[in-house]
Amino acid sequence: MNERAIFWFRRDLRLGDNPALLAANAESDEIVPVFIMDMDIANRAGDHRRAYLAASLRALDESLKGRLKVIAGDPIEALQGLMKEYGTTSVHVSADFAPYGIARDARVEASGIVLTKTGSPYAVAPGRVRKSDDTPYKVYTPFFKAWVTHGWRAPVSAPKKIAVVEIKDSERAFPQWDIPEGVVLPPAGEKAALKRWKHFQETELDEYDSQRNLAAIDGTSKMSPHLRWGEIHPRTLLAGLGSEPGHEVFRKEIAWREFYADVLHHNPHTSRDYYAPRFANMRYDKPGDKFQSWCAGKTGYPFVDAAMRQLVQEGWMHNRTRMVVASFLVKDLHLEWQHGANFFMKYLIDNDVASNSHGWQWTAGCGTDASPYYRIFNPVEQGKRFDEDGAYVRKYVPELAHIGGVAVHEPWLDAHGYSGGYPQRIVDHALERHESLARLAEIKV
Repeated sequence: MNERAIFWFRRDLRLGDNPALLAANAESDEIVPVFIMDMDIANRAGDHRRAYLAASLRALDESLKGRLKVIAGDPIEALQGLMKEYGTTSVHVSADFAPYGIARDARVEASGIVLTKTGSPYAVAPGRVRKSDDTPYKVYTPFFKAWVTHGWRAPVSAPKKIAVVEIKDSERAFPQWDIPEGVVLPPAGEKAALKRWKHFQETELDEYDSQRNLAAIDGTSKMSPHLRWGEIHPRTLLAGLGSEPGHEVFRKEIAWREFYADVLHHNPHTSRDYYAPRFANMRYDKPGDKFQSWCAGKTGYPFVDAAMRQLVQEGWMHNRTRMVVASFLVKDLHLEWQHGANFFMKYLIDNDVASNSHGWQWTAGCGTDASPYYRIFNPVEQGKRFDEDGAYVRKYVPELAHIGGVAVHEPWLDAHGYSGGYPQRIVDHALERHESLARLAEIKV
């Protein structure tokens, strides 16, 4: 056994179901746990995500009895310093499949540092599920079937005993990123993830298929931030699923996450660029005042505005409304999807480049397995259908709190609809729908 091994935490901020940590623990007498803060990435993240990460690191440090090293700087310099200080040549990690992570690890290994990679943030690592001709899947449904057939390993327990090197207080340089004023974020960390998962299993999972689209209720798992930071592994979630309809739909949602990761793995340019290149030639508008109204939740369409305000207030947005606001940006405002993806990336605590970029492209009609471009969400009808009594809108748009029931989705029809200061509609949806279809016709020629 090696006397010591470095364990480099990245997107796996947990002790349980962490094969890479088990491998490091089995190899050595002591673990040197470290999280390396890339400040270029941190500075590009919004306050919400930074605050959540800081809380997650503190929770992980508590699990490690106050011995997590947090180092801000270049990974190569940080690892070389640790290897010299602790006399170890062993660095264990969970494999990263995002474009940035792949490039970072290649640079680290090119410097001569050997990374022992065990496991990944996915039930099935990107690149493993392939068609019979050994090419990657481009459509979700056959991918899902092959993914289920491939299967995944059962979750593994946390190490029964883990010896962690002692560190000085001066080496515990945790980032001082506080939650922005007026923002309410969910609890972070492995314990919080397991608690939330248990709550969802006991209260909402069985009805997930019928309730997941209802914006006003707590009908979704809200596991996405925990999955994003690896506070829980998808295997743990999959192991808790049965064959009931709600369970099967939830299993398919996990598969969507893994499908998008697989697509990005094979098409790294699609983190910023179009999966379907012809859509780059569409006629788009430049972001201006209307874009700012969208960002501020002041478009005059209550369901859209409630969702945008939820994002800013909570660092999270209901999945149904993510599609509605994305459609509004691309189809009603005629802006490129990247503008919306960037705004989401700034505020979402669950921001995942594969899910964010390809979720946006799905709605924009230019991605893999895309909703056809001519499918345009009607923001009023979506609100009536998925927020039937208007509770979601009234929660986030207090200017409309005086309007009861479904009428809140059309304040322009209420004699006192604008008495609370709510803005007029910035566009006419019916007209912009026709405009979007006309622009689509231009690139079909």
